[in-house]
Amino acid sequence: MKRVHGLDIPQSLEDVCDPQHLALVVYDMQVGILRQIKNPEAIVARVSRVLEAARSAGVRIVFMRHMSLPKELMGAFAYRMAMAWQRTDDPEKVSPWFLRDSPGFAITPELAPRASEAIFDKLTMSALEGTPLSIALRDCGITAIALVGVAMEIGIEPTARHAADLGIVPVIVEDACGSGHAEAAHRSVEALKFAGDAVFTDTVSFCKALQSTDRASR
Repeated sequence: MKRVHGLDIPQSLEDVCDPQHLALVVYDMQVGILRQIKNPEAIVARVSRVLEAARSAGVRIVFMRHMSLPKELMGAFAYRMAMAWQRTDDPEKVSPWFLRDSPGFAITPELAPRASEAIFDKLTMSALEGTPLSIALRDCGITAIALVGVAMEIGIEPTARHAADLGIVPVIVEDACGSGHAEAAHRSVEALKFAGDAVFTDTVSFCKALQSTDRASR
């Protein structure tokens, strides 16, 4: 940890893995979204391992869910985005895939959020836009968020960039982040690494870092 003007400047993975100042954000691990990616079982298994380590270390945990609006509440941009995702040029053919309480909206049962963990719904790609997440993080003194879930090229990248703009260090557990398009996900990773705002790690290293900080705090 570097210090300047009385400030701690985190440099390493271990620096940012302080359970008192780190939160885990589980992004869009929903039944209907996991159906759209290859090998969802592998991502669920890695996210589950990260989740277990975070729970053991006492890290605060938030689940995000992507939510569709009924057609009566969809605006022009919502229709435009749905048309792009559903590959149609006819807005009448758009179907809201993630309506609240629809089967696809649910978080995959393997990850079952606990009563002590928050679930925030969103309409946006960044988990920090239009949700209570930034308020909750700020109130708890969180300075870094670990990101896992789906998809790297759709939601993880904009959330990481948004976090950095808010002065929160994004920690991306790369192999616990699924994608719908491998090449696009690779471009997202390379762009984030080039920017230098994020800390990149993998499931094994992240869990070990949490275990180390947990032991050190006892």
